[in-house]
Amino acid sequence: MFAPIFTHHTVSIDGLDVFYREAGDRSNPTLVLLHGFPTSSHMFRGLMADLADDFHLIAPDHIGFGSSAMPSVDDFDYSFDRLAEITWTLLEELSLERYALYIHDYGAPIGLRIATRKPERVTALITQSGNAYTEGFTPFWEVLFAHAADRKTHESAVRELLEPAATHWQYTHGVPDDRVGRLAPETWLLDQAGLDRPGNKEIQLQLFWDYQFNLEAYPAFQEYFRQWQPPTLVAWGRNDEIFGPAGAQAFRRDLPDAEIHLLDAGHFALETHRHEIAALARDFLQRTL
Repeated sequence: MFAPIFTHHTVSIDGLDVFYREAGDRSNPTLVLLHGFPTSSHMFRGLMADLADDFHLIAPDHIGFGSSAMPSVDDFDYSFDRLAEITWTLLEELSLERYALYIHDYGAPIGLRIATRKPERVTALITQSGNAYTEGFTPFWEVLFAHAADRKTHESAVRELLEPAATHWQYTHGVPDDRVGRLAPETWLLDQAGLDRPGNKEIQLQLFWDYQFNLEAYPAFQEYFRQWQPPTLVAWGRNDEIFGPAGAQAFRRDLPDAEIHLLDAGHFALETHRHEIAALARDFLQRTL
């Protein structure tokens, strides 16, 4: 039986510590896994174990998340442009010239900025609630877009998204009764511990505000899809109330060959449908890479 060896690393990029997890043989095709809010590379722990026999896996923590550096909002530009630049530099430091991207939530605008920068390097895309179309936005986003338009008026409302009840909800909404038992409580407890660090809520508020500029990048992302036609697997929770299933189906507009699977899951589908996603990813990557 294959027993993957995980290693954990920290490298300095622009004077900041960037943490990443690694598994698998570097001679195998590389899959870069980019997490979302409010989690970290920890969300990929199981999937990396499932795929490390055939693939080389890299999963970084974004600045302000997990075990990477967390400078204050006064000392770092918390924008998706800047987070993408840090991740790009990490891939350069690791001499990764060809890789597939697995994008989730915040990982989508970060990863797709990387893809549009050097499209020839990206061998495939896997998106798990990694949105790139306005159809994906649900009523969940109304308060966030109101905050983007008027930060002062709506800050108290969006701060509620940083509290334990909201973090717990992100993991539990949309999960069918027969899968609830698969949810490990340390997932949302670990995420909440990250949010509760002094200064982190201000970081998240800044990224909430900056998210509006990702929508301005959508036309460039969609043009990349049309021009380069990267092999794409969509493995999405059909019960996701953050990025709805219409966002998954929208990929077919520009990527007619996209393989779209709507799972009976919520936003954090890996927590309840890891083995299904791992099987889909393995089959897809073996065929496309």
